[in-house]
Amino acid sequence: MRKVLAAKLHGIHVTEANLSYHGSITLDPDQCHEAGILPMEFVEIWNKNSGARISTYVIFGQAGSRCCVLNGAAARTCQVGDQIIVCSSTYVNDAQIAGLRPKILAFDRNNHIVDRLTYSLTRDDAERYRFEILGEAGDVKPIPHRTMESN
Repeated sequence: MRKVLAAKLHGIHVTEANLSYHGSITLDPDQCHEAGILPMEFVEIWNKNSGARISTYVIFGQAGSRCCVLNGAAARTCQVGDQIIVCSSTYVNDAQIAGLRPKILAFDRNNHIVDRLTYSLTRDDAERYRFEILGEAGDVKPIPHRTMESN
């Protein structure tokens, strides 16, 4: 079994950090449903501002609120306004990897969804994997990469 990406909220901004709450991350259920993230599902959180990485579980806040609240100990890993990445994962065997289509939502400063992407993994006749990023219309997006010359 391999642990792979199931869904991602990319660049969502922290709206509150609540040290006194029991723990977890509170997210807008509308955004979670669209990405495929469930309540009580464990997620990894990567803070783009500080580099902090934590694991916690999701609870749903108010629908339509665009909230992103780090609770309990997780509140120590961020500041309001920090940009984070929230990823859920799943376990699959090698035969299930080709055909995966995790959804990725990208956000603006006010946690409005600005881009909807799908990661696509397929396998060709030579048993080599092909990874593509698909836009909302199914168009292939360029995969970002850097070379030594572009640094």
